[in-house]
Amino acid sequence: MSRAADIEAALRAALEPTELEVVDDSARHAGHAGAREGGHFQVRIRSARFAGLAPLARHRLVYDALGPLGQRGVHALAIDAQPPRQD
Repeated sequence: MSRAADIEAALRAALEPTELEVVDDSARHAGHAGAREGGHFQVRIRSARFAGLAPLARHRLVYDALGPLGQRGVHALAIDAQPPRQD
């Protein structure tokens, strides 16, 4: 399983998102000093768990959901965490 797939599985299990996209941007950062320490990822996630929370609290939930994954193999993580759309 790829690192992006591991991230997606962890977020799905912990946050039950209505929308989730994990993009591995590592190839765009080849040669970057930190690239040897781990990959670069973008996460766009919508979950009812984010309702009423400030952006920092949403990011903490994402990092908590990743647990050890966020500490190993991830050098950079861009997070867009929002509550579900109210259409």
